[in-house]
Amino acid sequence: MVDMKKPLLIKTQIIVLAAIAICLAIILMSHCNKEEAISEQTYLQLLKEAHAAVIKYYVDPPDPKKLMKGMVDGVLASLDPHSAYLPPEPYKEMEEQISGAFGGIGIELGMKEDRLTVIAPIEDTPAFRAGIQPNDHIFKINATFTRGMNISKAVSRMRGEKGTPVTLTVLREKVDHPLTFKLIRDVIKIKSLKTRILEPGYGLIRISQFQEHTGSDFKKALKELRAAAGGTFKGLVIDLRFNPGGLLVSAVEVANCFIGHDPANSLIVSTKGRLPDSNQMIRATVGEKEPRYPIVVLINAGSASASEIVAGALQDHKRAVIMGQQSFGKGSVQSIFPLPGNAALKLTTARYYTPSGRSIQAKGITPDVLVAGYKPIEKTAGQAENIREQDLERSLAPDGKKDAVRLPHSGLVDPDSKKDYQLTRALELLRSLDLVREQRLVR
Repeated sequence: MVDMKKPLLIKTQIIVLAAIAICLAIILMSHCNKEEAISEQTYLQLLKEAHAAVIKYYVDPPDPKKLMKGMVDGVLASLDPHSAYLPPEPYKEMEEQISGAFGGIGIELGMKEDRLTVIAPIEDTPAFRAGIQPNDHIFKINATFTRGMNISKAVSRMRGEKGTPVTLTVLREKVDHPLTFKLIRDVIKIKSLKTRILEPGYGLIRISQFQEHTGSDFKKALKELRAAAGGTFKGLVIDLRFNPGGLLVSAVEVANCFIGHDPANSLIVSTKGRLPDSNQMIRATVGEKEPRYPIVVLINAGSASASEIVAGALQDHKRAVIMGQQSFGKGSVQSIFPLPGNAALKLTTARYYTPSGRSIQAKGITPDVLVAGYKPIEKTAGQAENIREQDLERSLAPDGKKDAVRLPHSGLVDPDSKKDYQLTRALELLRSLDLVREQRLVR
């Protein structure tokens, strides 16, 4: 026997839903026709009606938490690539990344031929001490095979509280059987910068990310390099290639070491947004500054956000020569708004501007000396080469205008390559600047 009431009920429900949709459309169209802003109440009513319809009529009972997250994600997805809802776990990972310390085993991961591959174990970590090597293919994490697993999921499986175990099954070249490593997680501390003497009198500081202690570590590294030079420090290379950014305060601390000799000309970066609190002029503090030795800052398409702030500030103050390739162009400010349940909202609230008033957003920093990369990095499958902010879907325009300036692309470079052409050129330029300085002194 066929129940004729059900088809009738379904038709009635469809008519009700259609009526709701038509009413909402009429409301929205009426506002658009009058060229008036849609009221907050109308938006909330639309969300309420959509939520109620899904709860009542969807084919399977929806998960309320997933539904709410989806609604929030949908709202933020219409804005820009950097605004996002952060559930508890991603929010925690973001905080750990900024602090530079987290529970894990100490492995830098990459994808090679679609396989989860060890780039390098971090020195003095469980993975390093256990003997895990570069190019090891991680075949299993505990009992889970890694085939088809992306780096983000692999990292989340390897991270955990200090003292907890994790087992990796590894395939290694020239070893005919899988290797099993039973590791105990520890607190992994990531150093955001490395230093070395390029040759007598010339030093290099590479900043991989602006973390909580980057500013203080940078000041310490400067003192150590100058001490090693024995009072004849001739020049510095600051390597910001592939630096995705990080904390604004740390970027300001780095720039502050070189800017502010003249208190009247001490602006490092400014921000502009809709609200008064979003409009700031961040200046160098009064105090001890580095001597005016030559500086070259290396940037490329992987230099973004905080690294662009440092490069732009030193460039505008004519305190350094910027060398390399056009930077990424991520010139927007994200503010974090904590939410109930240990979640958070990451929302774009302003744009960054260099001291001379140049917008970084979708433009980036143009080097004073353009130097192409010598050796392209091996890309993972499906990865776009040399992608920048302007290529991202829904990226903000530089100054709130509809059409962003389209910038040309250039090749990548491997900063750890033995044939680092850009670094070689930077050292040559420092030598030339020092020679010019000496000739001026002689005259």
